[in-house]
Amino acid sequence: MSKNIEFKRHRRLRSSASMRSLVRENHLRTNDFIYPIFVIEGENIKNEIASMPGIYQVSLDLLAGEVKEVYDLGIKAIMFFGVIHEKDEQGTGAFVDNGIVQEATRIVKKDFPEILVLADTCLCEYTSHGHCGVIHNHDVDNDESLKLLAKTAVSQAKAGADIIAPSNMMDGFVAVIRQALDESGFSHIPIMSYAVKYASSFYGPFRDAADSTPQFGDRKTYQMDPANRLEALREAESDIEEGADFLIVKPALSYLDIVREVRDMTNVPVVAYNVSGEYSMVKAAALQGWINEKELVLEKLTAMKRAGADLIITYFAKDAAKWLNE
Repeated sequence: MSKNIEFKRHRRLRSSASMRSLVRENHLRTNDFIYPIFVIEGENIKNEIASMPGIYQVSLDLLAGEVKEVYDLGIKAIMFFGVIHEKDEQGTGAFVDNGIVQEATRIVKKDFPEILVLADTCLCEYTSHGHCGVIHNHDVDNDESLKLLAKTAVSQAKAGADIIAPSNMMDGFVAVIRQALDESGFSHIPIMSYAVKYASSFYGPFRDAADSTPQFGDRKTYQMDPANRLEALREAESDIEEGADFLIVKPALSYLDIVREVRDMTNVPVVAYNVSGEYSMVKAAALQGWINEKELVLEKLTAMKRAGADLIITYFAKDAAKWLNE
């Protein structure tokens, strides 16, 4: 090769595992993960969700064992979703003091006070119609729904939730919940807003797990159109102005461009929600032997960090923590 040819030697920084580790720009840690848990009414229940291998609905009497496993792996935060049998049009099970998420929260804060408990604040798991609010004229009534969501948030805070995570996508939900928390003596409780939540096809397995499939229509009048980018920035900006302490982008993997844009527009923590469909596709391929599950999962979680996520809500949290601890 002619000595007159000049080019850069980028491979110098890839020459060994130690060298690659030294110059690595983004890192995964167990502290990055929030692990979702589905708590179900009844006793001695641990139902594996057919469409989400390795994920279970767990009854309250078995919850401490599940949380201990999470705690021992070094995961510092969990998020509760409730699964109940008796539902009504108002979603009363979401905001009663003895609701299943409230009871789960009390158990965890008693036995594992160091773990942060995030309470998903929505009505869809508790309404007979499966929508995220009150139905009037065959549509979700935004402002009437806000009243019940505020009651839910206060109830969850009273039970000991460390973070309120409203996922309903009603206009004004952060402002109304912030006011309700403040007036009830919970001004210290942060809000992790599902600020950017798309009407995605990746939610199917979750709806099996939480029994929250809409009984009519869909959620496209309140969740976002997957084709839209600027709308996401408007939603995020509104939630910041209303008092959100964290911003969630959901789903994550197909919306990494949105994660980056939200990261670039704000200095509040950004959370990527690695949703159920993203989990189930990987698990299905792994069970067929088509992929290296460990390498693929760690790669895609790293991609979420690279895109700008500070935290990741993921059903892979336990698996990823085990791999990172190896």
